[in-house]
Amino acid sequence: MKNTALTHIHESLGAKMLPFAGYNMPILYEGVNAEHETVRNAVGVFDVSHMGEFLLTGPNALALIQKVTSNDASTLTIGRAQYSCLPNNEGGIVDDLIVYKMKDEQYLLVVNASNIDKDWDWISAHNDLGVEMKNLSDDYSLLAIQGPKAVEAMQSLTSKDLSAIPYYHFEVGDFAGIENVIISATGYTGSGGFEIYCKNSEAEQIWNKVFEAGAAFGIKPIGLAARDTLRLEMGFCLYGNDINDTTSPLEAGLGWITKFTKEFTNSENLKKQKEAGVTKKLVAFEMLERAVPRHDYEIVDASGNVIGIVTSGTMSPSMNKGIGMGYVTTEHSALDSKIFIRIRKNDVPAKVVKPPFYKK
Repeated sequence: MKNTALTHIHESLGAKMLPFAGYNMPILYEGVNAEHETVRNAVGVFDVSHMGEFLLTGPNALALIQKVTSNDASTLTIGRAQYSCLPNNEGGIVDDLIVYKMKDEQYLLVVNASNIDKDWDWISAHNDLGVEMKNLSDDYSLLAIQGPKAVEAMQSLTSKDLSAIPYYHFEVGDFAGIENVIISATGYTGSGGFEIYCKNSEAEQIWNKVFEAGAAFGIKPIGLAARDTLRLEMGFCLYGNDINDTTSPLEAGLGWITKFTKEFTNSENLKKQKEAGVTKKLVAFEMLERAVPRHDYEIVDASGNVIGIVTSGTMSPSMNKGIGMGYVTTEHSALDSKIFIRIRKNDVPAKVVKPPFYKK
């Protein structure tokens, strides 16, 4: 099992550590609800150094990205990032990822920790264009500094104007006494903030200075359990739960990152699926009675017929009600449709809602 550059710090802080995607990761510090509220109301820091980073360089770097991703990376300018996915040949998704345009002919791809080897092999297999590929995953650390006070709390650490970096844009500059740090206005919580990419050797200095600067703002370390409740309240997909090798981007509601203005892996079949219409859809739902939906619970109709399955579910810390996402047959996917979640032997009512669940 791998450690991040900050594992010893998490252990010294008393974090509950568990294996996640081959890494020894902090899951909890003081408790999910308290950590969740810290990010919603103040500022919290996640160590997400287990994520993967690939650097693609050369005159054909964009062409390779266009070939393997569903979104249109030709629209990117230097300093911008884009959410996308890697379609497979069977109509499913190899992974979802973020594409950063670092400079002309150079892109950084950030992929899920559990899929690093799989994604590397997939992109490499399509690289008949002579693109230079570097897997930086073991050399880089990633801190997600998230929450409404993140800009104010972190401004003293950089000469860059953090408030001037729009969502899904980034700057490369000084941060916490280190040069050439990627400061990205991205995240997975819906509460604003930044993701900081640095070399492993720089991570501890940055962590310490982040906590010094954030002390007056109530900054706290946050585990992966709260990261999951935060992303679910926003209706953000988690690979392995809500999307996988068998779910198409159109079924998952990711038509907005599936651009048929270009050809990409399996684009012809996905285009046909869009024209024909999907038979199942990923929906967000909230429980109408006090109950907690869980991954793999069956979704049924009023007559008890199975119409789908829960992919993610929790008791929402912000709203104190059960929320979830799951695939249902298209005829049950309309907003306000009444569905039932089979919890043990009880069919508990729920209704389809429009994400995000959490509204600021």
